[in-house]
Amino acid sequence: MALFVGLMSGTSLDGIDAALVEIDATSPPRLLATHAVAMPESLHERLLQLCQAERVAFAGLASAEDAFSRLQAAAVLQLLEAKGIAAEQVTAIGSHGQTIEHAPWGHAEGPAYTLQLDNPSLLAELTGCQVVADFRRRDLAAGGQAAPLAPAFHEALFRRTGQWQLVLNLGGFANLTLLPPAESEVAVIGFDTGPANALLDAWHARHRGGRFDTNGDWAASGQVDEALLERLLSEPFFHRPPPRSTGRELFHLDWLQGHLRGKENPVDVQATLAELTATSVALGIEMAREITAAPAASALIPCGGGARNHDLLGRLARHLPETALVPSSDWGWPADWLEAGAFAWLAWRRLEGLPGNLPSVTGAAGPRVLGGVYAP
Repeated sequence: MALFVGLMSGTSLDGIDAALVEIDATSPPRLLATHAVAMPESLHERLLQLCQAERVAFAGLASAEDAFSRLQAAAVLQLLEAKGIAAEQVTAIGSHGQTIEHAPWGHAEGPAYTLQLDNPSLLAELTGCQVVADFRRRDLAAGGQAAPLAPAFHEALFRRTGQWQLVLNLGGFANLTLLPPAESEVAVIGFDTGPANALLDAWHARHRGGRFDTNGDWAASGQVDEALLERLLSEPFFHRPPPRSTGRELFHLDWLQGHLRGKENPVDVQATLAELTATSVALGIEMAREITAAPAASALIPCGGGARNHDLLGRLARHLPETALVPSSDWGWPADWLEAGAFAWLAWRRLEGLPGNLPSVTGAAGPRVLGGVYAP
């Protein structure tokens, strides 16, 4: 058995998740301990500005990366101290970094790119642990979308004999994994379905303050604006076949503002954004079923911060009457910790020389070993 720490900071920019995971080749990964560090408000604002900036000063980029990497190191050291584990007992840290921009189709005539702020050299220096980082660009170099990467981990955890299942990560953006039965020759597929918490959080912050709509209570008190929903769903991304991935470079408040007519009640816009997430997920599931000729899935496993949004889960249940929503905790993995766990597992794959991507998900030319290794 080997110990790995997975680090994840998603597009919601709310903090660092650190997961201590026990891994070997003979059994599913096992979550041993977790620790979360909230993103300081000043760093949250700096990262959000970088995500939306047309021009960036190198000094500002370096400063944000340094602060972010030091926060990651603090999360790791606090996790290890709480468990009484020395750095030497950890085989490696798997660090995702903080996505600033993701452009798998490139811009204009430029090349495809994905940018994650991360300083694995500093992380190794501060923690005394080996670090595996920069997971996405190898898949991108092979012609893939570089995202989502979690479906391979979902397969390792949740794929079962005789069952079609869905895993839905509701972070800043929603990404979907369709898992065929273990005995099936149908390939696992997965892709981003559209915005989730990113727009909900931003609209809530603009009109009510705070970083998020607790339990989706504000959205639940509004009425869906059907005309607005139709305009939002006209976005070509929602109808593009996979592989596909997205981020704040497409879905942001200015994008939303371009679809408003100026007289909408803010609470109704929040309700409409929640319905947009649920509807786009349902459209994605329908698309995945058409591609694979799959029946209705027996279960959908929600994870990520949106798995605590009661209003959003209720909307999803109404769109998917034939599919049970099953908590990931029923499988031994709390909803908040799957993505951090995924990067611990991807670090293990890298050190074992095993591929970390699924070409059926990302569209890469083939399986690739992901990530670079940084010595302590």
